[in-house]
Amino acid sequence: MAEPDDRLFFLLQRAAHQLRTTADRRLLTAAGITTAQLGALFAVRDQPGLTQQELARVLGLRESAVTGLVGRLTAAGLVSRGAHPREHRAVVLELTEAGSGALRAARPEIDRFNAELRTLLGAEGFTRTAVALHDLAHWRP
Repeated sequence: MAEPDDRLFFLLQRAAHQLRTTADRRLLTAAGITTAQLGALFAVRDQPGLTQQELARVLGLRESAVTGLVGRLTAAGLVSRGAHPREHRAVVLELTEAGSGALRAARPEIDRFNAELRTLLGAEGFTRTAVALHDLAHWRP
């Protein structure tokens, strides 16, 4: 087997894929949303009046990807768009009651998923991994 440091990028990609596909399947069953939609709903909930451009920055996505994501969330009735108070071309995003309901429905599955990861990694390993992933997500080389 190759040295772990030679394969770190591959292992991160593989782990991310495994986690995302498992979480997507579970969240779709529990709340009718994907992990990408969950992240967007959390951001809109946590920052009322968020614009699509700001959402793209928060999620680390291109604006074109967020346009499609917001379109799907709006079509599903989970998010609403409103006029920006100062910028006539911008829209603000607000969580709807259905969006709040989807977050409530997702909560038990999120808790179950995190509990399984804590069991797999151990409590200390879970915390170390969370810190390391946060650092990687905010790394600016």
